[in-house]
Amino acid sequence: MSWTCKNCKEEIEEQFDSCWSCGASREGVSKTVFEPEHVNFTEVEPEFSEAVRSILITTAPTLAGYRICKTIDIVSAECVFGMNLFRDLFVFVRDILGGRSKAAQKIFRDARKTCLLELRREAEALGANAVIAVDLDYNEISGSGKSMLFLAASGTAVIVEPLEL
Repeated sequence: MSWTCKNCKEEIEEQFDSCWSCGASREGVSKTVFEPEHVNFTEVEPEFSEAVRSILITTAPTLAGYRICKTIDIVSAECVFGMNLFRDLFVFVRDILGGRSKAAQKIFRDARKTCLLELRREAEALGANAVIAVDLDYNEISGSGKSMLFLAASGTAVIVEPLEL
């Protein structure tokens, strides 16, 4: 069984409560579309305080120059970004002609920055001051000629202190 989005007429599977294409709910209420390239987090997301931004992040299992005092918990953040039809078209053309797609690179960069900021927020909420062993996994969700970028970040929230010299 499926339902049809009142906003964009997309056919949606029954288990989903909102349209993956336009973000509207079953009732047709449209949700704000997030465009990361136009967002200044300090203006739009005031909860991303300086404390959140100061959380140290590394892909390494340790943090150079610091001692891990306490391991708190695993933290994760997931972000989904819509890929614009025109960007998809230009990426396709770049695939044929060769070269780099600045538009696609920007989407990946914005997704990474947003997801890592969310990861910092999760760690700060647990009382951590660092996240170690961070892993980033990128995937594409596509169908009916539309595509979205899914990025998941995970790591271990810890409390660290500088090593004494």
